[in-house]
Amino acid sequence: MRTSIVFLAAAVLAVSSCDFLTLQKEQGAISIHFVENSEILTKAGVQIDTNNFILSVTDSKGASLYYGTFGSAPETIIAAAGTYTVSAKSCDFTTPLFDKPQYGDTQVVAVSSGKTCSVTLECVQINAGVRLKIDPTFLTAYPNGVFFLKSADGKLMYGYSEKRIAYFKPGNVSLVLNENSKDKTICTRNLQAQEILTININVSGYGPDAAAGIHIQVDTTRFWDSETIDIGGSSSDGRGQTKETAFSVAQAKDNVGQSDVWVYGYIVGGDLTSSKCSFEGPFTSKTNFVIATKSTCTDKEACISVQLPSGKIRDALNLVDHEDLLGRKIFLKGDIVASYYGIVGIQSISEYSF
Repeated sequence: MRTSIVFLAAAVLAVSSCDFLTLQKEQGAISIHFVENSEILTKAGVQIDTNNFILSVTDSKGASLYYGTFGSAPETIIAAAGTYTVSAKSCDFTTPLFDKPQYGDTQVVAVSSGKTCSVTLECVQINAGVRLKIDPTFLTAYPNGVFFLKSADGKLMYGYSEKRIAYFKPGNVSLVLNENSKDKTICTRNLQAQEILTININVSGYGPDAAAGIHIQVDTTRFWDSETIDIGGSSSDGRGQTKETAFSVAQAKDNVGQSDVWVYGYIVGGDLTSSKCSFEGPFTSKTNFVIATKSTCTDKEACISVQLPSGKIRDALNLVDHEDLLGRKIFLKGDIVASYYGIVGIQSISEYSF
């Protein structure tokens, strides 16, 4: 009996040793480091210590292999052969916050048995920022107004004297004016990682630079862009009566009910339904399209819908036959209505011009 027990113990030990050797053969390792001399050099001259970054290594099923500071992580992390997500971030960021830029990088890597996978992370801004510069002319026109910056993750009130940058996750961010408990969306922009959007705000009809309206300038480490948007004004000051004084998309939204007026914008999509819009061809509907302030707009809520009347105008402008019109600036004369396919629209078009 004793001999049998000894034999059994030896057999178990042999199996355990075999499993250990197999496991060793199936393992690899992950070595993680940042680009040499990694630092952030922005217009603010920010420099960041990557040792304080939050490092996360998870397998393909989401199980955590390591979570902690980058400075405390081992030189190599032992891992079974497979696919892993390696992510390093300077801070947690879930809701909009002032003065909270987030830097880091995320990579998916494959670990092979018996080999060390070297991962080189970059240190770049991964959220986006917005700051407002509000001209005194706006305060004169809207003394009871309050600005909010809003995204799907939350909103921030932006006071007239606020100097800080408001940070958001990449995606759509709207500038909303609340006046007398009523919200009015001034504009919506799709922000990308690394983008810092500066919005200079004034109002048409006030001061020597009245024609400037709202000027939007993007300041980023990757690219520059700019555009001009006007808000305020009405047909009583002559706007919309001629092509030269045409309402912008933003102004048209403020002048619902005006008839036989000119509106201008860029043709950006078509095939409207009550819930969506197509921003790429081929198109199937000849009866409508949408215009926006920017030719790159892909947000239905930032657009104005356009109903094309049957006849020569529809024949000349429909996107089914003229997909090349996508991205072109157009002037349209018609009636501004509160809703056409769920957004402010233009109907009864009598004239158009490019």
